[in-house]
Amino acid sequence: MRVRHLLPIGVAVTALAPATASAYFAHTVLPGESLYSIAATDGLSVAQLAAANGLSPSALLVTGTTVQIPSQGGGVAQNAPVGSSSAVVGDGDDDSDDGVVAPAGSAVAVSTTTSSGSYVVQPGDTLSAIAARAGLSVSGLAAANGLSLNGTLVSGTALRLAGAPRSVTSVNPAVGQPVGTAAQGSVVDPPYPTPERVTAAQIGQVAASNGVSPSLAAAIAWQESGFNNDLVSPADARGVMQILPGTWRWIQNSLNPGAPLAPASAIDNVRGGVLLLHSLLGSTGGDPALAAAGYYQGLPSVERYGVYPSTQQYINSVLALRQRFGGG
Repeated sequence: MRVRHLLPIGVAVTALAPATASAYFAHTVLPGESLYSIAATDGLSVAQLAAANGLSPSALLVTGTTVQIPSQGGGVAQNAPVGSSSAVVGDGDDDSDDGVVAPAGSAVAVSTTTSSGSYVVQPGDTLSAIAARAGLSVSGLAAANGLSLNGTLVSGTALRLAGAPRSVTSVNPAVGQPVGTAAQGSVVDPPYPTPERVTAAQIGQVAASNGVSPSLAAAIAWQESGFNNDLVSPADARGVMQILPGTWRWIQNSLNPGAPLAPASAIDNVRGGVLLLHSLLGSTGGDPALAAAGYYQGLPSVERYGVYPSTQQYINSVLALRQRFGGG
């Protein structure tokens, strides 16, 4: 249970106090938490919580910092939240995106257009996350601001959004990459774990034959399972590539029609994960960081909410592991 500390107006915390609230609760951000998860827990809209802390609704939170939670009787503007209707998104991996409320409908659109065509870097932001929210390529955003792709962003820096900002639209999970309950599927459906292990060389061969970087595929596989096809996660993700049953079904029907994947084969589990990676790379302009984010969090969730802190940790691990498996 969250311990709340009621603070009067005028007490300084790390974020700005709302002008009209009479009291607020201080909350220290925990690993994996986001504006969305905190707002949902406290019965607020994301817009309310963001406004109370002087943040953009798309801002990422940094573990250990403090946010103020307005009292329910406070005067924060009652703007309709981004997720004001009923659909729930999340990839079912017990990540911070699970349980986030998103609009129902056939598509989800996120607009990052600002009046000045710029964006102020928030704590925890990454170049890839900002680019995804702005509908830009990472390389284009970096070039427009004279930044290195591997450089460190400084909070408070104003970035110019290259080109004309546009909406980023992701298809409904029923049509595109599944997230949440659609990704989880049924416990009796494939893929099935088997007492097999694969090698980096075997993964590399499958990846190369499907147009995916061998080192990226091996890094994902090691991060997910340590090359163990017998592994089943608490969320019911299975095999070397830790594929949920609903995602397996989507991969088979949408990415590999007419060529059945063997549900109890370690190599075909790798092949399924590689097909997903190939699709994610195609959707992200070949960006390995965003593809890894999509693999872990679900690309529709990344496009709508940005990269969660837990997802960023996953990306960092995968990119580091790529060097172990040859890089490139």
